[in-house]
Amino acid sequence: MQRNIAKTHIQFRKMGKIIARVSEIETLERKYNSGKSEFVIVYGRRRIGKTFLINRLFSERFTFTFVGSRKQKQETQLHRFSSQLKFYSGSVFAPTLNSWEDAFDELKNLIENKPKEERKVIFFDEMPWIDTPKSSFVSALEYFWNAWAAQRDDILFIACGSATSWMVQHLVKNKGGLHNRITGQIYLRPFRLGECEEYLEDMGCHWDRYTILQCYMAMGGVPYYMSLLNPEQSLAQNLDRLYFSKNAPMREEFNELYNALFTHADAYIAVMKCLAERKEGMMRAEIISHTGLSGGQLSKVLDNLSRCDFIEIYSRFRSSVSNSLYRINDPYTLFYFKFLEGNNTKDEHWWTNNMHSHSVESWQGFSFETICMQHIEQIKQSLGIGGISTSVSTWRKLGDAGEKGAQIDLVIDRADRVINLCEMKFSETPYAITKEYESRLRERMAIFREEMRIRKSMVLTMVTTYGVLRGVHSGVVQSEVMMDDLFK
Repeated sequence: MQRNIAKTHIQFRKMGKIIARVSEIETLERKYNSGKSEFVIVYGRRRIGKTFLINRLFSERFTFTFVGSRKQKQETQLHRFSSQLKFYSGSVFAPTLNSWEDAFDELKNLIENKPKEERKVIFFDEMPWIDTPKSSFVSALEYFWNAWAAQRDDILFIACGSATSWMVQHLVKNKGGLHNRITGQIYLRPFRLGECEEYLEDMGCHWDRYTILQCYMAMGGVPYYMSLLNPEQSLAQNLDRLYFSKNAPMREEFNELYNALFTHADAYIAVMKCLAERKEGMMRAEIISHTGLSGGQLSKVLDNLSRCDFIEIYSRFRSSVSNSLYRINDPYTLFYFKFLEGNNTKDEHWWTNNMHSHSVESWQGFSFETICMQHIEQIKQSLGIGGISTSVSTWRKLGDAGEKGAQIDLVIDRADRVINLCEMKFSETPYAITKEYESRLRERMAIFREEMRIRKSMVLTMVTTYGVLRGVHSGVVQSEVMMDDLFK
């Protein structure tokens, strides 16, 4: 088994370097070598590299592949399926298909004509797009798998799709013929900072980590977005070209992204828009108030957004699940709402001309906090508590006429009876703590201790780009995490 995985990695290096995805590759190879029929689904947001991964891994081993077409009628889908059958069978004629039952019958004939000892790899890409209204595609798939494929021991069936809500509803949570039939699930998440650094280096983009961090603020860890960067241009020039030039591709990407992923995308966009305006996050009741979505509809929207890494759900310190905070988690969406929506500028160098404005500085602070929340494991490793059991939460106390409010974005409650209260600050230089800010930090800690009746030790942790500038007021900080630590 290990030899097969090692061989696969050698093939990858020959075909072009694959960044990260090691565990995903090992899972797919394990399913390939399992000696029984496997039904594996691969899902994740648009542009994340699902098809790229499968094609690179099985390019020489496919028995049959088919790609669904967005907004195409069943007749068109079946015609293209027939053409693929003709191609993989080597036949002169393409079979006539009138239904998906016919399509799967012909697929069975194709497989049965292959050598018995050969592993049959079947790949359906963009499966949600195949399931057109009244097509009965899912029921035909159920019958194909249960009545035939699952009875064999030589099939690896891979279903892939960007429309996460469809993949979850019709495959993961299927209550019909595919209930408990999925033998493997692979969710492709966006890259983290260290993986982005490796990706950019591989494409000849030799930027320092501060620049990569700023790039991440605009694009997140989506490989395709980074592939659009020109290594011979500065980050500012790239952002002007990709976001603000005429027909800028990343401006047009927004609507494509949400409409490709979600049915009734307007509801999802409405939720993301209100979360983008509140950096500390919002409670469920607040989202309902801002969007007007019903409870049941909102639950579905929040669940699907969470599955796609667009939002993160944070429990509130020592509070019930019903009081959880929902916070935007996608840098690209945050960038879009901040600088592109409603911005009808004709200035194709808008970013270069505004990159030092107060608006950009404010966004950088918000975005840096978002990125830090995505890299909590790296923060824990830097603090030397990676092996200690922890719970991560947020905390806030609303103020009133008689008392001050307070907010702590990241609380790490440790099993060794220590609590890290994390402050996150983005700056171009080591962060200087003023007398006023020191006073505010101490007051915030005191309110937290009193309000929550804390008996544990508390440590104020600063997460910054270049550390805290040593001075008369920096003694309030007891531990630090810097930008370089987030890249580990």
